Amino acid sequence: MAVSSLIRAFGSLLPPSAPLLSQISMQSKPICLTRQLLHACREFGTSAPLYTTDPLWKCRIKYTIKPIPTKKTGGRDHTGRISVHGIGGGHKQCYRMIDFQRLRYEDETKQGPFEEKVISVRYDPCRSADIALVAGGTRKRWIVATENMEPGNILKTSAHIGKMAVSANEGDAYPVGALPVGTLINNLESHPGKGAQYIRAAGTCGVILRNVNRTVIVQLPSKRQMQVLETCIATVGRVSNVDHDKRIIGKAGRNRWLGKRPNSGLWQRKGGWAGRKIRPLPPMKSYVNLPTAAAYS
Repeated sequence: MAVSSLIRAFGSLLPPSAPLLSQISMQSKPICLTRQLLHACREFGTSAPLYTTDPLWKCRIKYTIKPIPTKKTGGRDHTGRISVHGIGGGHKQCYRMIDFQRLRYEDETKQGPFEEKVISVRYDPCRSADIALVAGGTRKRWIVATENMEPGNILKTSAHIGKMAVSANEGDAYPVGALPVGTLINNLESHPGKGAQYIRAAGTCGVILRNVNRTVIVQLPSKRQMQVLETCIATVGRVSNVDHDKRIIGKAGRNRWLGKRPNSGLWQRKGGWAGRKIRPLPPMKSYVNLPTAAAYS
């Protein structure tokens, strides 16, 4: 009864040239009925429904080191409207898939320290820092390069946390709990195994301040402190391309090469945001769920 009433409701909306929905066989499968309804309603609909057979297709793309051509959006969203102003044009760019999870084993059955060799260090148009192509075993991958990384260097990655702090070289990846206090780090994870999310911009670095109850307090480049578990992986050293903030654009055309459009030119009075302000630092951001005092009693 519900299906027949739905067919009659759709039939009243159809133009005279459209096929009658009453002619559709009710003995067919529901999926066939749905397809015929969509075909019949397409004449008066504004747009056909857009869907994909696999909603997780972005998470299942196979990793590759080859540059992937990208299409510029011009600051427009999926509806075609401008969502971000000041974007447009620019030189064509290709995206390189960066592996931000340094502790990624090639064989899950053999989980131990492994070494990789730097093949090349090059410029990446999609980020401010340089990237490095490393190879180990039978795989190659892109990672964010450190300040003094050069081709031929050997990078070590380990998940072991010993009683004594390790003496790591620049570019090595270790848990923050295994590094001594005062070490400069970059590409820090907020949760173990999630991949680097902090300290990835050019010339930035964080500092390990202290260890507290199997957690580590890290000072970010913004002078804000963050508390993470000691098993979170971080890279030793400072991010490459230190002089990125000192570059001179020189002319307006170079900004257009970078995909930045000029402002409208309308003069706007400066508000209260323009003056100097001295504000205290925000409280420490913690990603650790420590037990409360009631749990110990």
